[in-house]
Amino acid sequence: MSEDLCVRLQDLNEAGVYRLSCPVAMLEANVALSGLTLFEVDIAAVQGKGEFLATMAQVLVAPDWFGHNWDALADVLGDLSWQPSAGYVLLLCGGDEKLGLSDADHEIVTHILTDTVSYWKSQGKPFWVFFADGV
Repeated sequence: MSEDLCVRLQDLNEAGVYRLSCPVAMLEANVALSGLTLFEVDIAAVQGKGEFLATMAQVLVAPDWFGHNWDALADVLGDLSWQPSAGYVLLLCGGDEKLGLSDADHEIVTHILTDTVSYWKSQGKPFWVFFADGV
């Protein structure tokens, strides 16, 4: 990430899933300047699917219909109608390489996140996912 981060965040073609390569504060500032919505999720203490889903639901301010399962997470990430924005940035902070999940659950989340990026691209909005080692 460079000083043109704000511009890059608005580039639909670059949106994707990345390891954060700049300070979190720099990302936060550039997201604010870019007009995108930031969801900052502290997953340092997450241990397992239930805690991961509960943490995601809380940060996303998931609606009452959120079912605390993988399908519900995919549905929420692909809707976000209660958070209208020009685009979205999901920052997952402080977790291990597997986000505190089993191998199988980590694989599911990886697919959900990449599918979410693709979906929002098809809607003309950037959706970014960044993994940060700490805050």
